[in-house]
Amino acid sequence: QVQLAESGGGLVQSGGSLRLSCEGSGSGFSDYATGWVRQAPGKERESVAIIDWSGTGTRYADSVQGRFTVFRDNAKNKVYLQMYRLEPEDTAVYYCVAELNWGRAIAGLFGSWGQGTQVTVSS
Repeated sequence: QVQLAESGGGLVQSGGSLRLSCEGSGSGFSDYATGWVRQAPGKERESVAIIDWSGTGTRYADSVQGRFTVFRDNAKNKVYLQMYRLEPEDTAVYYCVAELNWGRAIAGLFGSWGQGTQVTVSS
């Protein structure tokens, strides 16, 4: 299992930008598909963005397509979520996630989770 630690959350105004970072520790981070799942109060968890082990394959939720970009640096064991044109509806706890199997990652099934970082977008 890979351990994950997020950073970069905070408070931002509507229309603003924010970048989340996640560092993986333990062996084999570059073997994992990674990404970001968010959960807002009273709402179900949503798989926001995922990226395959090589960084060439990505998937996004419709709600963030064109506004968010996921990318990774395997040399640094890091994955990032760059968020643009943030909206109050993006307010949530964002979790970094990882999964060895790409198919399971697409299905929203992840074996490793970080502790989460809060993103709050004010109107």
